[in-house]
Amino acid sequence: MATINFQAVALINEISLNMIASHFGIKHKFRWEESLRLNGDALKGIVRESTDKSIYVFPFGSIVFVNCEHHEIMDIIHYLGRIEKGLALITTIDYFDDYKIEISPEEKPAINNDHMIASSELSYQREIIGTVLAKSVALERLEIDIDKLLDEIEGIVTYLQRGYLTVSDKELAKMSARILGFRLSTISYIMLLDKPEITWMNEEAEILFDKLSPLFELTDRCENIRLKSEMLMDITKVFTELGHAKRGNRLEWGIIILIIIEIVLVVISMIIK
Repeated sequence: MATINFQAVALINEISLNMIASHFGIKHKFRWEESLRLNGDALKGIVRESTDKSIYVFPFGSIVFVNCEHHEIMDIIHYLGRIEKGLALITTIDYFDDYKIEISPEEKPAINNDHMIASSELSYQREIIGTVLAKSVALERLEIDIDKLLDEIEGIVTYLQRGYLTVSDKELAKMSARILGFRLSTISYIMLLDKPEITWMNEEAEILFDKLSPLFELTDRCENIRLKSEMLMDITKVFTELGHAKRGNRLEWGIIILIIIEIVLVVISMIIK
């Protein structure tokens, strides 16, 4: 029984496929929904043994490695870091997922959470599985980041319940920028729900994609991220309004104090005269 192993990693927010493709002599302008495939020939010199190894690079920051060992994965990432500067800072892999295809003519074909059984390997299977895995780890990265921000805001809400607003204007601005970044990412990640181009030309590829997508809950997870980002924006809006009210009160008290000082000065001047 032959086995094809996949490992998907989510590394950064965005990878320039055109820059990497140009480095490897690929003259094609990649669109957002496309992925860049580098086969064994392209990987020669990067890994010691490149036979039956390949990678799929996705513009939303994920890379899928096929039949690669961990040290080979790190070698490839470091090499690509010379081309895509965002990858140069990667030293550990925090977001990853595995899958495999087991080729077994004797067993009944099946699709499970962590592996797929097929009687023979078909040309579209690697691309479809790689695409679904890449989207899944990209969503995982975004889910964890947005949960961290929610935890941070929860602490501020706790202080707010006690009647204190401890967030400065600068911190509010930074927090709003981070949330807006998540909103922009969410808009981009909606495109993760789009089917790969091969599904429009190959009905069997579309069927496989439609079976794998629910297993990894791509649609539900995108929706949850969207809802959480909207909630974060609503909370930030409340913080901003409270901050404005706080500054308004300070301004009013400042004016009152200035008026009192002016009255006192006038009275003192009259007494002196």
